[in-house]
Amino acid sequence: MTRGTSDTRVPRRQAMRRKTQRMHHHFYQRYTEWMHGSDDPAAPMHWKRERWILAAAALTLTVLSALVMPVWARAMKSDVPPPSYVQIPLAVPVLASQEQPAPPAQWQIMHVQPGQTLSGLFESRGLSFADLKLALDATKKSGTLHDLHPGDEFAFLVDNGVLQAMRFDPDSTHRVTLRFAHGAVTRQVQTRTLERRVHIAHGVINSSLFGAASRAGMSEAMVVKLADVFKYDIDLAREVRTGDSFTVIYDDVWRDGAYLHAGNILAAEFYNRGHRFTAFRFQKPDGSIAYYSDDGRPLQKALLRTPLKFSRISSRFGMRMDPILHSMHLHAGVDLAAPTGTPIHAAGNGVISIRGWVRGYGRYIRIRDTPAYSTGYGHMSRFAPGLHVGSHVVQGQIIGYVGQTGWATGPHLHYEVRIHGRPVNPLTVTMPKPKPLPPKLLAMFKTRMQPMMARIDTVDANVRLASRMASDHLQAD
Repeated sequence: MTRGTSDTRVPRRQAMRRKTQRMHHHFYQRYTEWMHGSDDPAAPMHWKRERWILAAAALTLTVLSALVMPVWARAMKSDVPPPSYVQIPLAVPVLASQEQPAPPAQWQIMHVQPGQTLSGLFESRGLSFADLKLALDATKKSGTLHDLHPGDEFAFLVDNGVLQAMRFDPDSTHRVTLRFAHGAVTRQVQTRTLERRVHIAHGVINSSLFGAASRAGMSEAMVVKLADVFKYDIDLAREVRTGDSFTVIYDDVWRDGAYLHAGNILAAEFYNRGHRFTAFRFQKPDGSIAYYSDDGRPLQKALLRTPLKFSRISSRFGMRMDPILHSMHLHAGVDLAAPTGTPIHAAGNGVISIRGWVRGYGRYIRIRDTPAYSTGYGHMSRFAPGLHVGSHVVQGQIIGYVGQTGWATGPHLHYEVRIHGRPVNPLTVTMPKPKPLPPKLLAMFKTRMQPMMARIDTVDANVRLASRMASDHLQAD
């Protein structure tokens, strides 16, 4: 058995020697004396020189590791002592109630309704008469809370039924805040800045002035102002025709970034039946404001064209078949149909010479406007309070209201104009032109007017160019 085992080891050793010699043949060529053993394959393996060198290297590494490792371990070991802990007993805090705080009170905004009073506002908020008295006493000197208008805004700050504060706007540029505490009131006034934004609009009338103005971006309030500017020369409710055009420069009033109300007509041009009318707003050094034509003449005439703002003509001046008497008579004025109660305005400055019931005219007023001119107003439902014979009235002042008194078949105003007692057609009567501004004021007016006139001329030129291009395009087609 031993013999067989020895025989199997010999070839294995020889194979290992040959493999080693092939892998490291350069080494064995240089150091031929370093051999694993004799060439006798059966001879046992003995340690040679290379074996002692390898053994010495292994021993050296072992000794170095034994010496270096403890030193390295001590160097890496921290000298900081471990932390010490101290236990301190703490009392458990008592948690507060988890109830959520009540939300802060919010301003409650209200707007005055027609016929509503300040006491009604306070009652609607559940506030007491004592709160109302405190508010009135705090504004007693200014009296701002005594004169309410529909649409006025009020805000109340109420907390659990207790009035904390209220605020309101006495005018466009101020806000008053009243704060209530312990039966006393503190008053704070805040100045609010207004912004005016200027616009320019152009329109051509196809069916109505309001429709054309709306398409041009103008509000109804601004259209009413435009009609009021030209009321001495054009009755914009009845005399506009298809094809008439207008160009208007106006402004709007804004506050805190929000639209507040319509502003003023700054400049306007109106073409009516081929006639050109202009208007420019001008403020004199004394503070008075009026509208003037481009030649510096005031637009305001001695008489208004009509004493009603918006109405329709139901009967014109001249001979007609009287609907009551059924006979031909001179109709010495014009009849303006309007709803009962429509305000009637004085056509000019003057003195009332007749006020009372006059036969077929019913309730009637006559005003002597100038030594030569007088105006009459008939069929009123009632007179404005405080007027009597001898009262002085100013142009535009309300003197009565439309009715159907006397010989009338429906509510309307009979309006007449007389020159030296002779009736004339109110719609065609020519009033003398007013005098222009004095030279110094005229020069100031021209300076302020020219930039606005230049803008209007630019718009007119662009409109004419667009119209010409459209016409050329149609002809080309």
